[in-house]
Amino acid sequence: MRKGIHPQYQATQVTCSCGAAFTTGSTAPSGAIHVETCSACHPFYTGKQRVLDTAGRVAKFQQKYAKIQAKKAK
Repeated sequence: MRKGIHPQYQATQVTCSCGAAFTTGSTAPSGAIHVETCSACHPFYTGKQRVLDTAGRVAKFQQKYAKIQAKKAK
């Protein structure tokens, strides 16, 4: 690799808005990164995620495929 053209890779402190912090490697020049969500507070990772049924789309999907499954069962 050519010298002098690559950013410096350094230890970086990542801080979430929930207060969780961890250290990782990054080329961020300040050595600190602030994020809004992390694995400690994101609903997908904490298991608190809900399926939002906007305008009955999930129910409509289930009804549609229930009819198809009923036809296949006959």
